[in-house]
Amino acid sequence: MELDDPVPRAKRFSLNKSIQASFGTPNDPDYVFDIAGSWDDSVMGVSLSTREIKLYSPATGQRLGSYSGHTGTITDLQFLDASTPYTFCSSSTDGTIRVWDSRTGQQVNILETGASQELYSFTVGGTSENLICAGARAQIRCWDWRTGEEIACMQECHTEDVTQVRFHPSRRDKLVSASVDGLICVFNTRGEINDDEGLDIVMSVGTSIARIGFHGVSNERLWCMSHIETLNIWNFEEGTMEVNFGDTRLKASANWKMPQVDYLIHCHYSLANNGLWLVAGTNSGILGYFPLSYNTDQGNLVSSS
Repeated sequence: MELDDPVPRAKRFSLNKSIQASFGTPNDPDYVFDIAGSWDDSVMGVSLSTREIKLYSPATGQRLGSYSGHTGTITDLQFLDASTPYTFCSSSTDGTIRVWDSRTGQQVNILETGASQELYSFTVGGTSENLICAGARAQIRCWDWRTGEEIACMQECHTEDVTQVRFHPSRRDKLVSASVDGLICVFNTRGEINDDEGLDIVMSVGTSIARIGFHGVSNERLWCMSHIETLNIWNFEEGTMEVNFGDTRLKASANWKMPQVDYLIHCHYSLANNGLWLVAGTNSGILGYFPLSYNTDQGNLVSSS
C-alpha cells in the first residue's frame, strides 16, 4: 500500500479542555473505558474502571451526576434518540443492561441475562426504536427496552463472543453484528427476529473483529477494525469488501513525525466532506487523526495527511 504526500500537511491540535473524571491512587489508578455524547452534545457520559458512570457538561466541564449499579466492567455506553434525550443505557460483564434517567439520577429499568452471560456491546433501534440488542458469548440477545421483555435470542449465527452490535443509522430495521469468529452478520428485525429468516448477509473478515461503524452519504459502507490493528471497508448493500488496509499502524506511522502508531482507536465520518478519518494513538499518549482515501480497484491508500 502506497502513501502520497506524507507529513507536510499534518496539523497539530491544541488541548481545549481537560476533565478529571476520577482520581484513584498512583498505585491503583482509575481508567476511562468509554465516552458517549447526548444527541445535542450537551451531556457527555464517561464509564470508569470503578464501575461508575459520570456525566459532564462538555462546555463547562461541570460534573452533572454519578451513577452506580453495575457489578462488572462496563462495556458500552449510549444515549437514546432525540425523543428521549434524558435517557441513557449501559451494558456490563455482569450480564445486565441498565437504563438511566439523567433528570432524576436513577436507574429506571434493568435487562438481565444472568450472571454467567457477559455482555460486550449493545445498540438501540428497530422500526419503532423500541429494541435493545446486545452481543454476548456467541449470542445476540434482544429486548423491548420499554417493557423489559426479552423477545429474541440468536445463537446460531456466531460461534464466539459478539464484540459489536449496531443498528443502521437510517435503515433502523437492519441490525449488524461482529464477532471474534471473524464474521459480520446483517439481520432484518422486521417481524419475527431469528437466525434463519432474519439473516440477510454474512461477511467474512477472516480475523477477530474489535469495532465496526457506518459511513458514506447514505451510510452505505461499513468500516471494520480487527484486534490485530487491521482496517477494511465493506459495501453494506452488497456484502463485499472494497479495500483492506492491512496493518494500518504502519501506514499511519509513515504519515507523521511523531512516534510510531501503536493502536487503532476508532473511525470518524465527516458528512460535510464525505470523508472517513482514522483515529489512532501511541503508548506515550499521543493521538492522531488520519484522513483515509482509497481506490477500490487497487485497494491502495492514495492520499493522506
